[in-house]
Amino acid sequence: MMSSTDSGVEPSPVQNISAAYTRITRQYQQILDRWTPHIMYRWLGTAGLLSIFFLRIVLSQGWFIVCYAHAIYLLNLLLAFLQPKFDPSLQEDLLADEIEEGGTPVASPLPSARDDEFRPFVRRLPEWQFWLSATRATLIAFGCTLFEMFDVPVYWPILVVYFFVLFALTMRRQIQHMIKYKYVPFDIGRKARYGSR
Repeated sequence: MMSSTDSGVEPSPVQNISAAYTRITRQYQQILDRWTPHIMYRWLGTAGLLSIFFLRIVLSQGWFIVCYAHAIYLLNLLLAFLQPKFDPSLQEDLLADEIEEGGTPVASPLPSARDDEFRPFVRRLPEWQFWLSATRATLIAFGCTLFEMFDVPVYWPILVVYFFVLFALTMRRQIQHMIKYKYVPFDIGRKARYGSR
């Protein structure tokens, strides 16, 4: 079978663009695949990017609305990272509806007193996606600080106070949810030891 270049026919510009796009996405994916196991270095790199971004905001005394939008997005990512993939409160509602309709109850995704089987905590947003989204958002926010049209004049102390109030309220709600449904989204210090007494 002969390709279009072997037959003397030049590839169209669309084929050239498609081939270049495929090559670039493959290289990008290879870079991401190499970074996957290096969790600490990935997060240190993102922390460095965030530091440079906040330094840019503080030194330039502008782009506060970009910084606020970025902080809200990071808060949204954090909440998704802390929540279970299958929300137990929604599961309880579905369970109650199922029982009211006379059906058989469905098991909760989290362990309870009724069911002592171990079920691992599955996040709504995995760590890799959290890191990748946070890093991309930081790069985009930094890119927005290069354009004057995103430097909307605002009174920044109001944004800071509003963000901290929003952070406190959402984290309080999240912590109450964790206490009510008895789950901890972190496994630091909880190592499974099999075969030891």
